[in-house]
Amino acid sequence: MPEMEEIVFFKEPKLRDPYLIAAWPGMGGVAIIAAKYLIEKLKAEELGFISPEEFFDLNGVYVHDSVVKEFQFPENKFYFVEGKGSRDWIIFTGEAQPAANGFLLANYVLDIADKFAVRRIHTFAAAPTHIHHTKKPKVSAAVTSSELLSELALYNINQLKEGSISGMNGLLLGAAKHRNIEGLCLLGEIPVYTTHIANPRASKAVLESLIQISDLEIDLSDMDKWAQDSDKQIEDKIRQLKESFGEEASGLIDYFQRLAEQTAGEEQLLEQPSDELLQDIERFLKDQGEQKGGH
Repeated sequence: MPEMEEIVFFKEPKLRDPYLIAAWPGMGGVAIIAAKYLIEKLKAEELGFISPEEFFDLNGVYVHDSVVKEFQFPENKFYFVEGKGSRDWIIFTGEAQPAANGFLLANYVLDIADKFAVRRIHTFAAAPTHIHHTKKPKVSAAVTSSELLSELALYNINQLKEGSISGMNGLLLGAAKHRNIEGLCLLGEIPVYTTHIANPRASKAVLESLIQISDLEIDLSDMDKWAQDSDKQIEDKIRQLKESFGEEASGLIDYFQRLAEQTAGEEQLLEQPSDELLQDIERFLKDQGEQKGGH
């Protein structure tokens, strides 16, 4: 275990057969949105935190009314929930991806898992694909051992056959395997053109899969309204694109149209856009489209 100055506990509950969920910000905010939604809906209590100084460098200070503010490092915080389903739960959230010592941070999280005899680690992540932003995302999974694959076969969850999971949401899974701790990552599809836009629809999809493979009961209806609001913002941007850029943006507009019209199972048949086109789409959806038109 790390020295106590590295990990500080607010409480030390006696937890019953807990699972641990861990999440950091990543593409589409899929993981962190899902974890924070669980914390809110399950009314999770603060358990403790990992001191952040080893993982982040600060390059300045904030000043308010001429007075320098205290340093504000990104938080690495644990929460716990008792009596939800057949077990208790620990939820860890990191406010930012660490700038250094990511493997060390992953092992600090796993040290807490060991302390409370956690049997399984869950993480979430995004899987960018050619899917329209209004379509229901598929969920795939990566596991730390082949034994978990038979459990996934009972549910409508695809297997991530090949690929990588970037950032701490993937690194923690690798660290768990290294320490022979059971681990599972649920990846929700997001459109390749919205990697920098919050995607509550994908977060809902991974939580639906979590509910399937556990006996948690969570009301996910609040996410529907959020997803609808997100869709409207993107549709407004696409409409602006059509009105303001016309032929100049014909490639982008055609790509959105083909995505909207494709049916389930056709994703692999869609001609993949060039890297340049994807960069144009991403730039536009990040409100930089006006710069291209000289506005």
